Amino acid sequence: MKINTNSPFFFNAHDLPRRAGEFREYSLTISLPEAMGIPMLSVPKNENLAIELRITSVDEGIFVSGQVSAQAYGECTRCLDPVDFEIDQMFNQLYEYEEKAERIKKNAKPDDEEDEEILFLIGDFINLETPLRDAIVLALPSNPLCDEECAGLCSGCGEKWTVLPADHTHRGTDPRWSGLSNWPGLSGE
Repeated sequence: MKINTNSPFFFNAHDLPRRAGEFREYSLTISLPEAMGIPMLSVPKNENLAIELRITSVDEGIFVSGQVSAQAYGECTRCLDPVDFEIDQMFNQLYEYEEKAERIKKNAKPDDEEDEEILFLIGDFINLETPLRDAIVLALPSNPLCDEECAGLCSGCGEKWTVLPADHTHRGTDPRWSGLSNWPGLSGE
């Protein structure tokens, strides 16, 4: 597997001795090459992720644990006002040695989904993109709100309920019934 040297997510773990129990700690800042999150709320492109990273050598490879902090921006799902959300999320990931990747390729079955979830070291490098993306997406609310009590928008006129009078209504007529509007007794007279 080739290493994308332009990706900010690749981290060189060559300083970590390959003896089980050895560890190193790092503070990283990654500028996102593209937005990361969900459609209504995401960390924008070029925003910084602050990462506290601990890598530990284990028998299978390298165990990574960390904390990612960032600011996400988006829209309220009820009224479409701007929303910002602070992310402070932990993540863990095991990166297995490349030798196991070769054994898996030799013995792989075409539909073996379990093997697809395993991440591997690429030489001395680990790719942090998947665990960071997972941590960010899991930290975000699926329906962001500007306020828990947000009343949303009127479905008739699109105005915010907070600025409309309490007796605001729309007299709507279903266009499918418009042919009956001239019938006696149905016109409301």
